[in-house]
Amino acid sequence: MPVVDLHTHSTFSDGTCTPEEVVHAALKRGVQIFSLTDHDTTNGVARSAALAQERKLRFVPGVEISTRDHDHLHFTGYNIDVTNPEFQTFLTSNRIARQGRIKKVIAQLQTAGIEISEEDVFSRAANTISRAHVADALRAKGYAPSRQVAFRKYLLEGQPGYVPAIGVSAVEAIKHIKKAGGLAVIAHPGLVSNHWDFPTWVEAGLDGIEVFYPAHSFAMRQELLYLADRYGLFATAGSDFHGSKGGRTLAPGLQLPKNHFDRLLNKLF
Repeated sequence: MPVVDLHTHSTFSDGTCTPEEVVHAALKRGVQIFSLTDHDTTNGVARSAALAQERKLRFVPGVEISTRDHDHLHFTGYNIDVTNPEFQTFLTSNRIARQGRIKKVIAQLQTAGIEISEEDVFSRAANTISRAHVADALRAKGYAPSRQVAFRKYLLEGQPGYVPAIGVSAVEAIKHIKKAGGLAVIAHPGLVSNHWDFPTWVEAGLDGIEVFYPAHSFAMRQELLYLADRYGLFATAGSDFHGSKGGRTLAPGLQLPKNHFDRLLNKLF
């Protein structure tokens, strides 16, 4: 089956590889359609696009937008106009809101007796700050052996460093993507199945579902394919690659059945 990856991250958000390194990793895996979807920024897109064009890899400009509705309720946007001033203002606003959240996280950790400073965290972010940078700082100081353990021990709901999600609503995220000329897709929906509202999202302009995702079981994929068919949405595949030091999927690229691959080609190119 064709190999696709429409969900990857670089050092411009919480990834551990440069935009070029992410492209090289995708090429090594034989990826045929690729997108860089950093959190709330498109600043790494041009670098990925340049190398992808040079290596004749089908490239789609992308972004991932977080919402306040749930920590994992995110939407990816594809073929957005990255030069759109209104959209860039929107992304900048999101990044500023993220900074406020992370400052609250750090303050709460300090209150809990954790020796961590804003400098420890913010110095790790090239562009978009995230809880992953807090986790990396905690790991560097010996409080946890990995990002994942740091999240579980300090940053998830019920833990001392947890601060609720901030940002726009799901509907607002979709509408901003559409206004920038993009296609809106719900990312890793299996992680937020208790918060699904497909009728509302479709009405707002939702175009697709990330059906093929490492954490989705066979049963989840089948349910999502049913929903895609019911609402006339296309299916995508994404690894959520954060680099070899990110502690998640170690390599980009997922297989996408040929019929969905062909539909994706028609939608994106």
